Amino acid sequence: MRAVSITYKFGQLLPAPARQAYLWCTDYKPDDLALMGMKGRRKIERLSSDTIILRETVERGGKKIRKIKLVKLDPATLSWYNVQISGPNKYSAFLYQIHPINRRMSKLNFTGLMVFYSKSQLTPRVIKEIANAERKGDAMAWKLLAQVMAQQTKVV
Repeated sequence: MRAVSITYKFGQLLPAPARQAYLWCTDYKPDDLALMGMKGRRKIERLSSDTIILRETVERGGKKIRKIKLVKLDPATLSWYNVQISGPNKYSAFLYQIHPINRRMSKLNFTGLMVFYSKSQLTPRVIKEIANAERKGDAMAWKLLAQVMAQQTKVV
């Protein structure tokens, strides 16, 4: 099995001030997957105030995919990351940082540092297609989360 590194990025406007958006995004709950348009289960284990283990089982294409993620929070910089410690993209890292725009809005900057495993060597074109598909899927999930955030948060 060959491992290929695939990097992709996107930004998502969030309908809340930066600190409020950060707290909302990092308040992990079992039903978060449904908010992202996914079918599955999530168990949350809080190891410390800034370290969380997420154990997820999601359904994709009729298959159940199990993942364990280590999440590290950095409230001082309004950022966090998660590393998949098991699952199909083991050792992938996902970086999140929220930046203020104004007193009512903020922006999430996302970077995916994915490890993709393949039995054969992938061409640059295929790697680009994988990156685009991952970016599209993750961006759609965050678009849905931003819509829920708008319904659940009130900016005064």
